[in-house]
Amino acid sequence: MIDPLTDPASQFGMNALQEQAPAPIRLSDYRAPAWRVATVELDFDLGIDSSEVVARLRLLGDAAQPLRLDGENLELLSIALDGTPLPATAWRYDNRVLEVDGAIDGSLLETRVRLRPSANTALEGLYLSGSHDAGFLLTQCEAEGFRHITFFPDRPDVQSRYNVTLRADRERFPVLLAGGNADGCGELADGRHWARFVDPFPKPSYLFALVAGRLEKIERDYTTADGRAVTLKIWAEADVIDRCHYAMDALERAMRWDERSYGRNYDLDTFHIVATHDFNMGAMENKGLNIFNAKYLLADPDSTTDDEYRHIEAVVAHEYFHNWSGNRVTCRDWFQLSLKEGLTVFREQSFSADMNSAPLKRIEDVALLRRAQFPEDAGPLAHPVRPALYSEINNFYTATVYEKGAELVRMLAGSLGKDGFRRGMDLYFERHDGRAATLEDFLDALGDANRIKLTAYLRWYAQAGTPRLRARGHYDAARREYTLTLSQHSTTRAEHEPKPPLPIPVKLALFSQRGTLLPLHLDGQASPPAGEPGTAYERVIVLARTEQSFVFSGIAAAPVPSLLRGFSAPVILEYAYTPGELALLLRHDPDGFNRWEAGQQLAAQAYENLRDGSASDALRAWCDALVSLFDDGAVDDALLADLLTPPGEIELAERENTVDPQRIHALRQDLQQRLAARIGPAALHRRYNSLAAHANAAIDATSQAHRRLKSRVLELLDLVDRASAQTLAWAQYQHAPGMTDRLAALGILVRGNAPQAAPALLHYRERYADNALALNKWFAVQAQLPGEAALDRVLMLENAAAFTLKNPNRVHALLGTFVRSNPSGFHRADGAGYRFLAQRLVTLDALNPQVAARLATAFNGWQRLEPLRRDAAHAAIGELARHGGLSRNMAEIIDGVLNH
Repeated sequence: MIDPLTDPASQFGMNALQEQAPAPIRLSDYRAPAWRVATVELDFDLGIDSSEVVARLRLLGDAAQPLRLDGENLELLSIALDGTPLPATAWRYDNRVLEVDGAIDGSLLETRVRLRPSANTALEGLYLSGSHDAGFLLTQCEAEGFRHITFFPDRPDVQSRYNVTLRADRERFPVLLAGGNADGCGELADGRHWARFVDPFPKPSYLFALVAGRLEKIERDYTTADGRAVTLKIWAEADVIDRCHYAMDALERAMRWDERSYGRNYDLDTFHIVATHDFNMGAMENKGLNIFNAKYLLADPDSTTDDEYRHIEAVVAHEYFHNWSGNRVTCRDWFQLSLKEGLTVFREQSFSADMNSAPLKRIEDVALLRRAQFPEDAGPLAHPVRPALYSEINNFYTATVYEKGAELVRMLAGSLGKDGFRRGMDLYFERHDGRAATLEDFLDALGDANRIKLTAYLRWYAQAGTPRLRARGHYDAARREYTLTLSQHSTTRAEHEPKPPLPIPVKLALFSQRGTLLPLHLDGQASPPAGEPGTAYERVIVLARTEQSFVFSGIAAAPVPSLLRGFSAPVILEYAYTPGELALLLRHDPDGFNRWEAGQQLAAQAYENLRDGSASDALRAWCDALVSLFDDGAVDDALLADLLTPPGEIELAERENTVDPQRIHALRQDLQQRLAARIGPAALHRRYNSLAAHANAAIDATSQAHRRLKSRVLELLDLVDRASAQTLAWAQYQHAPGMTDRLAALGILVRGNAPQAAPALLHYRERYADNALALNKWFAVQAQLPGEAALDRVLMLENAAAFTLKNPNRVHALLGTFVRSNPSGFHRADGAGYRFLAQRLVTLDALNPQVAARLATAFNGWQRLEPLRRDAAHAAIGELARHGGLSRNMAEIIDGVLNH
C-alpha cells in the first residue's frame, strides 16, 4: 500500500524516513525513479506459518542518490551488497523503508526475509487461502503488496525481468506456480521439491504472483492467430474443479476476440488461472498467472445465476485483455490507473456486447454507472478519473476510475469511429510496448493515428462531478429547419463556480410524430463517410463550447429528438420532454437501449408525479406504453423485463435534494404497483404460466431471456396478488431447474415475508451447506429484506456458524448487501444502521483494511439525508473518526466523508 513514508520519497519528492502523519501523494510531484532494477531473482522456501524469501536485485541507478526500497512488516534476516554482508551501520530499516549505503550502478543487493502467511488476514502480499491443513498459499501484489514480500522499489514504472524459484514440501504443496514460463523442476531431500519460472517480459512488481498448494486442473491446447502453441490451465481445489469448464470456454472466446478486434496475441507458453475463495478484489491479471476470486470463475447451472454466467465471462475476458492493456503496456504511476482499468473495462464491455446482446449490455453498463458512479461523483468522495492527489491508492479502485474511465474511452472510440479507434490502439501498443505510459501518451497515440488533437479530452480525466447537458429545440416551419441548442454545466455539489467546457459527443436521431426516423441534414456538414461515426439517420455532434446550436434542414414537421443515444457521454441530460414524446420513443425507437432510456426518463417523471401529487400524465403515458409493449410478442423477453423495471431507489435518490430512503422505497413500490394493476393480474398470470412452461437450465440467450422476464412478471404479480404470487414462487423454488429461477423465487418469498420463506431458507441452507458461493446468496437475499426488519435479520445472521469477517465474499454478501443495496433497511430513522456499520468497521479494519474501507463508502452522501437521518449518520461517522488506530485506508475514507 502507498505510504508517504516509503518509496514516494523518490517518486514524489518526500522524505521517506521522516516520521509524520500520512500526507497526500501528488501527481505534480512525480519524479522518475532514482534507482531501477534490471533483473530480480527470487528464491522462496515456502511454509504455511513461516516462509523465507531471498531476493537478488541487479540495480541500475545513480550512486549519488540514496537507495531506498519499500518493505513493510518484513523480518530481515540478512543483507549483502555485491556479495559482502553489510554491517548494521550500512543500512537502516524502519518497518516501511530500507535505506542502504554504498550501492552503485550495477550493484547486486541480496536480502533474506521471513514472512508469516497464516497470520496475514489483510490478504495482501503472501497469504493463506482456506484452512491451515487444507488451504494453499498465494499472493496479491496490486497495488503495493510486493513490499510485503521483499524489499523493492514498489512502483509501476520500475519494470524488471523476473526469475523465480519455489521450494516446498511436496506432499503439502504438490503444485508450485509463478508468473512467466516454466524453466525446470525437480526433487529435493526430505520430501521437498522445486520449480523455476522465468518471465521474458519486463514487468512491474505489482504483477508478480505465486501459488502453492493442493490444486487440481483442467487444461486445453490453444494456437494463437500468429501460430504460437499455448496451454491454457485453470486450477482450483478438488471439490470445485469441475465447475471451471465454462470459464475455460470464456477464456478461449476472449483470446479469439482480442486477436480479431485488436490484433493482440498471447505471448507466453502457458496461461494459468487459479481460483480462491479468499480475495479482496474480483481478479488479478498477474502476467501468465491470473488469480481469481472464485465467484468470478466457478459456474454450474445448479448454483450459478444467468447474471453470474455473464459476469464470469466478462471478468475472465477483462483479466486476459490486461495482458496488453495493463501488462505489456502498464501505467507510469497509480494516478494513471484508469489507463489500464478504464481502457480494459471498455474492451471487456465491447467483448460482452459482441458475445451477447449489445443493447442489453449497454443497459447493464449504464445502469451500473448511474447506480454506483453517479452517486460517487455527487458526494464528498467525488474525485477525478485521474486524481491529483491521494493518501491510500487502494481507495481509488472505484467506479469513477473503472466505469467512468471506460465511458471516457467509449467517447473517444465513438468520436473516432471503429476504424479510427483501431488505428489509434495499434499505434498505442506499438509505441509503448514494454513501457509505462500516461494518459497523455494514450491520447497522443489515438490522435496521431488519426491526425487530430485530442488533448481537450484530458479535461474529462481531471474533473470530478457529472456534467449536465442541457438541450432545447426550436422548429421553424417556414424554413423547415430544426435548431438544437446544447449547453453544458459542470460542478459538484460542493462547488459553485462552473468548470471549463468539455468536449461532449452527442449521438442523436430525430423522429417524426408517427415514430419514424428522419434523415439528418446538418447545415454545414456533409453526411458522414463510410467507416466514420453516424448514418443518414443518426449523427454524432460534439459540443465543444459552453453552448452551441446545430441546425437540421429539410424537416417537414416538428420532430422528437432522441438525444445521447447509446449514452454517448457520461452526463446528465436535461431536456423538457413531454410524457407523450418519451412514450413515442419508448414504443418506436428501433434500438433497445434507447427505448429503455426513454422508459427510464418517463418512469422518473411518473415517480415525480407521485411524489409531488401532481398531474399523472407521465404515469399514464408510462403505463399505457408498457401495456402495449407487454402485449407485443415482437419485443425480446429480456429487453421487456428491463423496460418493465423503473429506476432503482439509488438512482431515484439522485433526483432528490433531501433524501428520505424509506419514502423513496414506498413511492417506487407504489409506482410499480400501479403498473402491475394497469397490466392486470390476469395478464400477468397468463404471461407467467406461458414462460414457466418452458423452464429449463440451459444458458442460451432465449432461455435466459425467458427466465429474466418470468422473474420480473412474478415481482409485478406479487404487488397486486400477493397470495397467488407467493404460491407460484414456492412452487418455482421447489421445482427450479437452476439457480436463476430458485433465487428469484426465494427473493419473492423473503422480501414479502411469506409463510413459505422459512422452509425455503432452511432447505436452501441445507442444500448448499458445502457450497460457499451459493451460501453467499443465502446471506445476501436476507440482507435485502426491506425496511427496519433488515437490521435484526443481519444481526441474527452474523451469529450463523457460516459467517466470518475474515472472508471478503461473506462480508460483502451480508454487510455489503445491507449497507449498499438496501437503502430502506440501512437508513433507519433511528440511526441504528449507521451505528451498526461504524461498530463493524472498527473490527473489520483491524483484520482487512481494504475491505473495511470499501464498506465505509456506504456513508458517502450522508449530507443529503433528511435532517433526522443526517444527524444520526453524522454522529456515527464522527464516533468512528475519533476511534484510535484506524488504518490509512479507513482514515482517508472517513476524513473524506466527514470533511469534504
